[in-house]
Amino acid sequence: MRGLDDPARRALLAAAATLPLAACHRIDPAPYVGAWVGAAHERGHRLRELAPGPPQAASWPSAAGSSDSGRQRRAAVVVVGAGIAGLAAARALMRAGIDDVHVFDLEDAPGGNSRAHVMGGMACPLGAHYLPVPGEQAGEVAEYLAELGLSRTENGRTVFDERTLCHAPQERLFIAGQWVDGLLPPVDALPAGERSETQRQYLLFHALVESASRGGAFCVPTARALPSTQTAALDRITFAQWLDAQALTAPALRWYLDYCCRDDFGAGASLVSAWAGLHYFASRHGFHAPGLDAEDRDGVLTWPQGNAWLSTRLAAGLGERWHPGCVALRLREGRHDASLALWNVQALSLETWTAGHVVLALPLFVAARLFEAAPGALLAAAGALQHAPWLVANLQLKEPLLDHGGAAPAWDNVMMDSPTLGYVDAMHQSLRPHAGPTVLTVYWALGGNSAEELRRQRIRLLDSSWAEWSGSVVHELARPHPDITAKIERLDLMRYGHAMAVPTPGVRSHPALQALAQARGRVRFAHSDLSGYSVFEEAFFHGDRVGRDLALSLLARRR
Repeated sequence: MRGLDDPARRALLAAAATLPLAACHRIDPAPYVGAWVGAAHERGHRLRELAPGPPQAASWPSAAGSSDSGRQRRAAVVVVGAGIAGLAAARALMRAGIDDVHVFDLEDAPGGNSRAHVMGGMACPLGAHYLPVPGEQAGEVAEYLAELGLSRTENGRTVFDERTLCHAPQERLFIAGQWVDGLLPPVDALPAGERSETQRQYLLFHALVESASRGGAFCVPTARALPSTQTAALDRITFAQWLDAQALTAPALRWYLDYCCRDDFGAGASLVSAWAGLHYFASRHGFHAPGLDAEDRDGVLTWPQGNAWLSTRLAAGLGERWHPGCVALRLREGRHDASLALWNVQALSLETWTAGHVVLALPLFVAARLFEAAPGALLAAAGALQHAPWLVANLQLKEPLLDHGGAAPAWDNVMMDSPTLGYVDAMHQSLRPHAGPTVLTVYWALGGNSAEELRRQRIRLLDSSWAEWSGSVVHELARPHPDITAKIERLDLMRYGHAMAVPTPGVRSHPALQALAQARGRVRFAHSDLSGYSVFEEAFFHGDRVGRDLALSLLARRR
């Protein structure tokens, strides 16, 4: 282990000094090292900078400035993007017997937002870290989990492997200087003057969620939700506006609901729609107010490496069909096939793939840049969506942190009023008999509460140094854990400039998203963007849907 050099030490100290102090002590820089991980964002910006002007005006790229389009290859289906949607599309095609499928991604590992990292021999997530037990509408995901042996049917009930269900304790909150069970601020931890009114509003919000849950208007995936005038009205305003209209203003409740929006959508209650804010609860486990007898919350499946456990298994069967480090540059859709130009980062060469079908499993604003003449629906959808930037920090600790009583260390640990979303403990699912070295994964959603704040935060994410961001992360964790600095061996950071779509008002019901989901040309679209927000089940649904549909079409032509 070696210390930071003097400039890095000074930058780290300066970053910590610019933050508002959460406690009356100064955090000195410690001798730990670290780095940015994942592909440099400049690799993805190659597409953005290929040609000036709007995407529909971009020209077909050539190798070394000539008319040569590089190495020529053919395939039945080309999938661009190896996130969950792209991998699910490839899986569906191969399961149907379509073997000539090739998958490309600019990253060096598959999984998109569901990739993993290793520190000190311990696996940890670089993005999504859990999967809720799928509801009855998420049949595709339930089928995949059963295929992996994670679930079985006993006496008509689905039973999940206990080793993958999150071990107790699952969640805790740091509030008023102590840890408490769960994430909803308990009434007795609040100032005396707020307790009665907060409890009343907890009960009111519970009743409103219960009402919204009836009738099938909220479910995952959202494509299977029943039409409702209620959801259309909720999609026209922000969640904060709706809460104000219901007189739900208790600070503890508003903090919690804003936290939930940042956790699931990457942005706050003043930016996401009222539909999205209610969807978080009404589509899954509801909202459990203190003092009510309620059924146990739905479980979550988790692994030390998070959802990378699932994505690596989705990608395992690709073999030579998997092409990492390939930046898609341009796409031409013809009557009988489609051609895709890619830049191979490792070979430093241009490749052109011609296929009967191309599946764009990419964020829609990226997909729009590929076309010489992008479809109108794609341009409209790309223009309607905003994407939240995220920072994910993994801290390798050489020994356990001191705990100051209250609730016991949990899998998910959240600090009230922190700009971060807290941290998960990668070793929580282990069966070791005593605490020891571990990795803490800190999540920081940077979408904010306005389009301008989102824009500024993305610039800050990309322009600030590793030392500045690591200093900010450590500063936040030092609130409940003053001993953390001395126990860090390494701190690695992952940044996502456009991590996930934010379901702002109007997105849920946008006709362009519906049109793209129904596209039946040589180019198909498969991405969670089509649902207006980003979760595993939505991505898997859209990828599986496109893969199955293409497989039926291709097999019909063989007969």
